[in-house]
Amino acid sequence: VQLVESGGGLVQTGGSLRLSCAASGFTLDDYIIGWFRQAPGKEREVVSCIVNKDGGSYYVDSVKGRFTISSDNAKNTVFMEMNSLKPEDTAVYSCAADRVPCIWPGFGAHWGQGTQVTVSE
Repeated sequence: VQLVESGGGLVQTGGSLRLSCAASGFTLDDYIIGWFRQAPGKEREVVSCIVNKDGGSYYVDSVKGRFTISSDNAKNTVFMEMNSLKPEDTAVYSCAADRVPCIWPGFGAHWGQGTQVTVSE
């Protein structure tokens, strides 16, 4: 099982980025995929999750209306479109896969390496 993130970068306030989480070794329908972020000096937090099997999704309040999670079964990839980015969105973003709800503290049987998102003032 492997997860590889991409799409991070430096963007100005109000800009957009699309993160990708490419999965290999398993199919998306078998897992819940979550996007997490960790800013310097802060704890890691769950940002968004998708239950590919039924299309269910979750967003933390701070990103509702700005971020959209989606998946492409043909590519076995989960995306997170991030719009109206703010400096407080700056963090390392990682995707993770598990078979339990993503808001559970122990979520994350498998993790990617992370990608840096930096939003400038």
